[in-house]
Amino acid sequence: MSFVEDEVSDSGVDSRSRLESYVFSCELSSEVPFYTFQADEDDDVEHFLELRTICLGDGAKEENNVVEVTAMNHQGKKTSVPVANLNISCLPMVSLGEFELMAPVTLRLKSGTGPVTVSGLHLVATENEESELSDDDDDDDVSEEEMPSVKPAKKKQKA
Repeated sequence: MSFVEDEVSDSGVDSRSRLESYVFSCELSSEVPFYTFQADEDDDVEHFLELRTICLGDGAKEENNVVEVTAMNHQGKKTSVPVANLNISCLPMVSLGEFELMAPVTLRLKSGTGPVTVSGLHLVATENEESELSDDDDDDDVSEEEMPSVKPAKKKQKA
């Protein structure tokens, strides 16, 4: 699944970026207590993780399952925050809306044995090159000489 969107920057410059989204999911348990979402080291691409839901899976015990997220804050320092405290009898699932984090992001089952499924979107933002834009725009331009001339329709007169 992929979603592509073109954006125009607020400065009014025709600087466009392409946004693609892919389904993301991982399962945390006592056997696999953490997952790290990392990005490729590409200068023209930014990777984001948009968390949507966290839910307990089949076989979850009657215990609290705390899921913690570790990511960079606005100062570039790693910070850890609990985002869900799930219990099979009272809160088996939580919706996070569109909780967006820049890679790298570590998801950890801080307490409990799970299984806990974390799902959302992997967003990839790329900058379009000027040559790509100009090639696409050339196809849309049609000169007047190529257009056939239009003649007015003749009206029927009543007798």
